[in-house]
Amino acid sequence: MCGPEIMDKIQYAIGDMVFATEDIFNDGGMPGIDDEEGLIVPAGLRGVVVHFGVAEADESQEIYLVQFENGPDGSLGAPVGCLPDELSQSVAVDA
Repeated sequence: MCGPEIMDKIQYAIGDMVFATEDIFNDGGMPGIDDEEGLIVPAGLRGVVVHFGVAEADESQEIYLVQFENGPDGSLGAPVGCLPDELSQSVAVDA
């Protein structure tokens, strides 16, 4: 799925500010995280959508690449693949 078909279903656009709705853990595919199940992003952390697409195995599943703030200076970390229900544009998140 690409082109207009995906544009009809996206929830977040490139440049949108989002927050993690829950702790996001490594599924084994995140380089630089020593623990295979290690915490990548804590709930409530702010980030920006840098790309979006669909899962290769299930084209009905949206995936968003988000760069979350990394440190007190607000610099952005490596992109993290997130599902739509792991993101919100609301600041209020039950952490």
